[in-house]
Amino acid sequence: MSAVIDFLNTIFWGYVLIYGLLAVGVFFTIRLGFPQFRHFPEMFRAVIGSGENDKSGITPFQALCTSLASRVGTGNLAGVAVALYLGGPGAIFWMWIVALVGMATAYAESSLAQLYKVRNEQGDYRGGPAFYLARGLRAPWAGGIFSVCLILSFGLIFNAVQANSIADAVQGAFGVPKLWVGLVVAAISGIVIFGGIRQIARVAEIVVPFMAAAYLLMAILILVANFSEVPAVIGSIVGNAFGFQEAAGGVTGGVMAAMMNGVKRGLFSNEAGMGSAPNIAAVATPDPHHPSSQGFVQALGVFIDTILICTATAIMILLSGVLEPGNGVTGTQLTQAAMSSQIGAIGDYFIAVAIFFFAFTSIIGNYSYAENAMTFLGAGSKAPLSVLRVGVLAMVVWGAVQSVSTVFNAADASMGLMATINLIAIVLLSGTVTKLTRDYFDQKKQGLVPHFHAAAYPELAGHIDGEIWAERPEK
Repeated sequence: MSAVIDFLNTIFWGYVLIYGLLAVGVFFTIRLGFPQFRHFPEMFRAVIGSGENDKSGITPFQALCTSLASRVGTGNLAGVAVALYLGGPGAIFWMWIVALVGMATAYAESSLAQLYKVRNEQGDYRGGPAFYLARGLRAPWAGGIFSVCLILSFGLIFNAVQANSIADAVQGAFGVPKLWVGLVVAAISGIVIFGGIRQIARVAEIVVPFMAAAYLLMAILILVANFSEVPAVIGSIVGNAFGFQEAAGGVTGGVMAAMMNGVKRGLFSNEAGMGSAPNIAAVATPDPHHPSSQGFVQALGVFIDTILICTATAIMILLSGVLEPGNGVTGTQLTQAAMSSQIGAIGDYFIAVAIFFFAFTSIIGNYSYAENAMTFLGAGSKAPLSVLRVGVLAMVVWGAVQSVSTVFNAADASMGLMATINLIAIVLLSGTVTKLTRDYFDQKKQGLVPHFHAAAYPELAGHIDGEIWAERPEK
């Protein structure tokens, strides 16, 4: 079985996704007219202007925070360190490129998720790639495969990996046994996820801004303290990316090492095109009441994850001078060493606390995606969801005390399959995304607040929920 899993991962992550995710990002960037650059302020307006809500959905800000809860995880700390160790400073430049083109992909998939969303038995919004596969492409079988892969990877296995990261960090910094760490994390997670997606959204909108702001503030303080060295760091990132400078770092060395490691870590971190964030994007009540507005919200999530938080980690490591290729110190250990060199022994504790919050929020964010998938599979009632929630908590405890490398490889294969399905779907539906985008900005040019009018999309009749898009949300 492990040989089959390794083969699938080689195909998915060695060929299909590394090039496919980039290609799709470039495709949407060009086809939509560079929306992540031309309409960057619209991303903030779609979040800040979240004045409308209804009883069926969560606010755009809550959706942003919940998606960030999943996106911002140990990859922002350990993953960036690995990219630097294997690819050198130039890897960060390619992470930036991946994020910038990925913002267009995130916009496309989340706009589609909004468009094809439905109400579940309780009257709450649900949607995501499985729904636009079934309703947009008339391929419910593909939606079923996607949903199963999403539940296995994000709902169960990745949560074990996040718990493992928390247990390692807390044991290393405070000496707490891993089993106790797992039990505590499971208990806290249970309080949140048994409250459903609304409870997760309420917790995320409080915890995520706090954890992101605290981490970025520490990075800014370190940057200010080393301000004279910052230009050289930026120069090493750009120079190493194109081979103009043989900067320190990079076990394998060279432009290709920087590119491949930056691309891989960037894709893992921001999740653009994976089909994960659209599951929570569909749950939001968009403001303005148009699918494109929630697309812009989730594009901003990619920007925050990679351009801000991953960059903060990278600059801290490069300013510290602790990056030494070949010495075996990478991942969380490298990030902790960098922080300790700047603020002393408290750096180990700060990173441990940061990992706790980053990984914990990933657990609850990942679960919210799985709940959407359960709805698509017809298992969104109380009993099946309770089984899923207990399974998630069991995986948290198990992951805290186990080595999860083999299982993590299986999750990679599962995620690779769902991402491949999602990329095919959004490219096939790109005409709809283009029409939505044009409609949104045509209305803005007329001085109107964009509003989706189903009558202007006769080709969608019978494929979208007419009641959802025929009404204005109750204020």
